[in-house]
Amino acid sequence: MQRLSLFDDLVVDAPPTEGIKYAGSKLKLIPHILQLAKRINAKTVLDGFSGTTRVSQALAKSGYKVICNDIAAWSEVFGTCYLLNKKTPDQYRELIDHLNGVPPVDGWFTDHYGGEPNGGCAIQRDGLKKPWQIHNTRKLDGIRQEIETLGLEKIDKAVALTSLILALDQVDSTLGHFVSYLKDWSPRSYKDIMLKVPRVFVSPQEHQVFRGDIFDLAPQISTDLAYFDPPYGSNNEKMPPSRVRYASYYHVWTSICLFDRPSLFGKVNRRKDTSDKVAASAFEEFRRNRDGRFMAVEAIESLIKATHARWIILSYSSAGRATADDLNDVVRSNGNLIDVLELDYKKNVMAGMKWTNEWLRDAEEPNREFLFLIEKR
Repeated sequence: MQRLSLFDDLVVDAPPTEGIKYAGSKLKLIPHILQLAKRINAKTVLDGFSGTTRVSQALAKSGYKVICNDIAAWSEVFGTCYLLNKKTPDQYRELIDHLNGVPPVDGWFTDHYGGEPNGGCAIQRDGLKKPWQIHNTRKLDGIRQEIETLGLEKIDKAVALTSLILALDQVDSTLGHFVSYLKDWSPRSYKDIMLKVPRVFVSPQEHQVFRGDIFDLAPQISTDLAYFDPPYGSNNEKMPPSRVRYASYYHVWTSICLFDRPSLFGKVNRRKDTSDKVAASAFEEFRRNRDGRFMAVEAIESLIKATHARWIILSYSSAGRATADDLNDVVRSNGNLIDVLELDYKKNVMAGMKWTNEWLRDAEEPNREFLFLIEKR
């Protein structure tokens, strides 16, 4: 194995991408992912956990044919907007201008996620905090209904929804997710929501976008390279698993995309289908099997075995349940570990927040991000 510094000999310039605030964002790693893809001369890439699709966007803009997948409805919307688009930004301007002119209304989103300014305090009469001020949820209600009323074709609708989500992300009062909100309204929450045309681009490649379980998709797809960024979970034995479910982090984006007015529960009005028992992920699993092995590690090994690609780039964090030693064992039993790139950087906002001292590791411990380049046997 050749050990490299993540900053040595970096020659790939990453194209600009667009996305929401996101726990575990790979924005800083994109140049290095592109560097590895270039090194092995890949042409087709499976992005198996696409999230905000920033990596998929960068790969598509760099000339690769991309197969984009995530289990989240909002990720599929982003992928459709950016990877399947065939129009110039100017061709969407009339639609976005029209949506900005839609009158505000009181609707489902205002009932559950809109709050009064209260002189700066986000705690409402019911004792709960809200992610947006009511003037913006009223616009959300009006615009979301209008998107449905217009009967847009799939890509146009995805562009409209992406524009709406990006705009809402600029006026929220959250910690970067939807399982806890700020006690006092953030300065940005007083601003008026304003939709903009997403930074869409036209690609010569015919990309594909899927929404489903990666274990169902991986055996059916053959690519030169697969990039996997599974949700991490936590390596803290006392961390309740419900706090690290990505489905719960972004439940409001799901409701905006599906527009299904779901049943809700809890202090932050989570979708019931994001509850711990329903939305569990094998990669977020905190338990060990009967042999004492972490189930999350088993899931990674199963995925590597199921993948039809010569090369795999696996992204993982030291904050996850699997240690670097665990991953080395999994990789070496399933292929050749060509490179390991490691990044030390300050913890992002999500990792730096402490709900209680029990939940997070000592803040002084380093948070390292790893990229494993694997050649399958």
